[in-house]
Amino acid sequence: MQPQLPSAEIRDPRDPDPVPSTKAVTALALAVVAVITAPFIGGVIPAVLALRLAGQAEAEIVASQGFLTGSARVRRGRWLAQLALLIAVAAVLLGLLLWLVSRIGVAGGGPAGNDFPSDVD
Repeated sequence: MQPQLPSAEIRDPRDPDPVPSTKAVTALALAVVAVITAPFIGGVIPAVLALRLAGQAEAEIVASQGFLTGSARVRRGRWLAQLALLIAVAAVLLGLLLWLVSRIGVAGGGPAGNDFPSDVD
């Protein structure tokens, strides 16, 4: 006697084969580009696009009831996009901090400025 599979596991031969979600793949690729370019602030745009595509891909994957795959790619893409945004914010804050320190050094007579009149040798 052969074991009987539950009716939910029997697949109709007319059902399409599961395929990877192209939006999930694109979101992951954009997230990788975002992480690479994040220190130069250029990663913000691909990161935001990756987050938007990841949301759309996740909704489509859930609605497809198993015929679209790629939920792991969506999770990785979302994580990498958030990391890229964090790196970009850290780069901006570091740049502002360095600019502030250099301005304080000039105003306080540090290495870039002087504390004596210009006619003194």
